Amino acid sequence: MKRKKFIQNSGLLIAGSMIAREKLFEIIDGEVVYGQNEKKYKLVKDWVKADAATLPVNDCHEMVQDAKGRIVLLTNETKNNVIFFNKKGKLLDTWGHDFPGGHGLTIWGDKEQFFFVTDTVKNQFYKTTIEGKILQTWNYPVESEKYFDPKRFIPTETAITKDGEIYLADGYGMQYITHYDAQGKIKNIFGGRGTEEKHLDNAHGITIDHRKSPETLIITDRTRCCFKRFSMKGEYIETISLPGACVCRPVIKGDYLYAAVLRSPNLDNVDSGFVIILNKENNVVSVLCGSEAAYENDKLKPFHQTDKLFKHPHDVLIDDEENLYVCQWSSGKVYPYKFKPVK
Repeated sequence: MKRKKFIQNSGLLIAGSMIAREKLFEIIDGEVVYGQNEKKYKLVKDWVKADAATLPVNDCHEMVQDAKGRIVLLTNETKNNVIFFNKKGKLLDTWGHDFPGGHGLTIWGDKEQFFFVTDTVKNQFYKTTIEGKILQTWNYPVESEKYFDPKRFIPTETAITKDGEIYLADGYGMQYITHYDAQGKIKNIFGGRGTEEKHLDNAHGITIDHRKSPETLIITDRTRCCFKRFSMKGEYIETISLPGACVCRPVIKGDYLYAAVLRSPNLDNVDSGFVIILNKENNVVSVLCGSEAAYENDKLKPFHQTDKLFKHPHDVLIDDEENLYVCQWSSGKVYPYKFKPVK
């Protein structure tokens, strides 16, 4: 197998200054390969077999896979908020007209599964059946005494324990993490805006990290380009710094943590996203369409986009065959991309 790595320098004029950027990828058997080390992928071209005119998407915010193996996409397009595909990209089903701000999509349950959906426009989050029936609705947590205006509650993501307890990230609002019991009653609230390590700024995503015992929470601090680890009781533990990477929600599959990077900081008007993958020790092992992990004085050098395949990636999904899917925000209403792993 012949392998040739292409590195092409290019310039991009930003704010009156020239920033040099390299295009970095491999060609294996005539196909472009993205990523490094044990996490390399090939793009599956024309994956989705659907017509955007009849099946429109707006911002493709998040994706999950259900127990039937279906790939589920949440969009804020109210003609069809939730879309089901099979792994070959065939349209299977759609539902939902009530989520103009559909943002966070979490799946929970074993024998019977449910969705948890956050809506940033309606300032609410919901528990639904897989078929789309709304079972429970939460408004802003007035009883926490942290909120005095429902419009300041702009929920972006949930994480659900095995026992059904809920952790809700208010990533576009007051930046609190609200912990609810399995019946939906508030148990705790932590985080919030501030300058201490325990505080958050753009707490966009949250997940339960089961890779080591005891379980902990990993929460996005997107403005500060990092993830923060908290105990299940809301105690701050550590910061996982990812300079140059405004990360979205953390997604764990096996021993790895995957995340879409919306952009690099200070590049608001530039399409600058990529995908980042960390191992069990939270070391970066692969970056798709971004610069490889490099250290200077024991600190990671800032990441940046190297190949303009992505435009504002917003979430990732790793299916049961280790295929990687990437959905995007404000990207011309394109369907998610699919990548197959290179063995």
